[in-house]
Amino acid sequence: MWNEADWRVVRVKDAAFPGFYRLISNHHAAEFSQLSPVAQARCLHLLLWLENLVIQHLRPTKMNLASLGNVVPHVHWHVVARFGWDSHFPSPIWAASQRVAPTEQLARIESLLPALDAVLAAGPGADAVAR
Repeated sequence: MWNEADWRVVRVKDAAFPGFYRLISNHHAAEFSQLSPVAQARCLHLLLWLENLVIQHLRPTKMNLASLGNVVPHVHWHVVARFGWDSHFPSPIWAASQRVAPTEQLARIESLLPALDAVLAAGPGADAVAR
């Protein structure tokens, strides 16, 4: 989707959570604290850029940001748009499902993803994110 020397953004293909993205370091570091201060700042800028675009395009009820690396010990962030109608809300996406998500709502969000993905593929503007 989007890639630079140090970071990339990918959309996670998850039918239950169509607004699920990852910001991934292209360099191996198991912990955020192992990144240089410059890399930490870049990561946070990109995380905010990604979160703001997801909010603008999908209008979620809430955004979930998680940096979990127990299975894959590599710095990455989960950026997940959450909706009051989704199958797990308000619990985490890794919890047990609470309901069946409405097919029409999932389809509506899916229909918005190509425009969001196109904006993400263009990358952050120089004025939007400090390099």
